[in-house]
Amino acid sequence: MTAPSRTRRPEASIVAQFCLAGVVWGSSFLFMKIALEGVGPGQVAWTRLILGALALGVIVAIRRERMPRSLRVWGHMTVLALSFCVIPFLLFSWAQQHVTSGLASIYNATTPIMTAIMAGLLLRVERLSREQIAGIALGITGVLVIIGPWQGLDLSQSLVAQLAILGATACYGFSLAYMRRFVAHTGMSALTFSFLNIGIAALIMLALTPVIAWAPVQLTPVIILSLILLGALGTGLAYVWNQNVVRAWGPTGASTVTYLTPVIGVVLGILVLGERLSWNEPVGALVVFAGIVLAQGRLRRWRVRGGVSRRR
Repeated sequence: MTAPSRTRRPEASIVAQFCLAGVVWGSSFLFMKIALEGVGPGQVAWTRLILGALALGVIVAIRRERMPRSLRVWGHMTVLALSFCVIPFLLFSWAQQHVTSGLASIYNATTPIMTAIMAGLLLRVERLSREQIAGIALGITGVLVIIGPWQGLDLSQSLVAQLAILGATACYGFSLAYMRRFVAHTGMSALTFSFLNIGIAALIMLALTPVIAWAPVQLTPVIILSLILLGALGTGLAYVWNQNVVRAWGPTGASTVTYLTPVIGVVLGILVLGERLSWNEPVGALVVFAGIVLAQGRLRRWRVRGGVSRRR
């Protein structure tokens, strides 16, 4: 009777880490929106990366994790620091000056669609099936529904901000495909990987301090708390939790956190900030989710499982 309990305990830990990452990342859009009331977008990205690196650095020091010696690995991690952290964090922070936190969280759900595009078309780490291509097309349709072009395209900063967020999720998609191709077999632990990713990005941000972070700020206890939570949790511990889930469930299973984060983001935006959604935004999100199901091949796997269970 002891073997089942040993296998159940690690699985329960992974489920807990999956849920925690989803809640923290879903809350990050609220934290960014609050922080932007007193600091600039560059300062938000700068602070979250510095605090995230410090939080992870403490854990790395306590656990005495070994850093990779290969310059090649460090080179790949520098690419990921830029594409997975620096650029998308700056884009998200700037964009949230002009869109609601709920809408930003909805757009963040396009990451699996972007990953399928990057993995299949750009880096060619996998071949796209007809089902995946249909999923990508459906996901793009969902994005168009969210934008709502029938209402008239307002070429103001709101539309530009939405495009900036899509640029950020494209960076995430590129990074996930890049990891699969170049970093998947380096032997790094989840903690080491996360620390290098965030730590190198933090060093880049420190070098860019005079350009993006040297400006007056207006800090309040709420803004300070939001920045700490955004950095230490959202950019620190949550990355380790996510990497643990990736290693336990694989990238496809781990990416289903995308279903959770927009729900958290939208609910918090409505309850805390009094934000409102247009009807097309949640409808478009549902279309995007349907596209994700197809793009990740989940519909095919569900059919296979259903067929197996019927044969049994």
